[in-house]
Amino acid sequence: MARQSISPAEPDVFPLEGPVRTCIGCRQRAAKRELLRVTAGSGADGRPAVVPDLEGTAPGRGAHLHPTSGCYDLAVRRKAFSRALRFAQSAGGTGLSSVPVGEYVASLH
Repeated sequence: MARQSISPAEPDVFPLEGPVRTCIGCRQRAAKRELLRVTAGSGADGRPAVVPDLEGTAPGRGAHLHPTSGCYDLAVRRKAFSRALRFAQSAGGTGLSSVPVGEYVASLH
């Protein structure tokens, strides 16, 4: 019995050029240059926070997000930042603050 090849469920009609990443908010694929890279860092108060990586060169694990308030809100509601950055919550219950990214996205509009 010959096995049939499996094709993708929905091929891209317009393939994206260059590196492609998935937004952690809306889960849509987009060209890397259209997305904001975020990493785990420290906020202004010194506590762990998600910070924008404007140059896209910060060391460590990063995640990508459309720089819109809609995608930011979706990512916060889904708790996508901690999951995408693989940040384990500490025993004290303090999680990863996303305020620096929210402030950056708000400043764009």
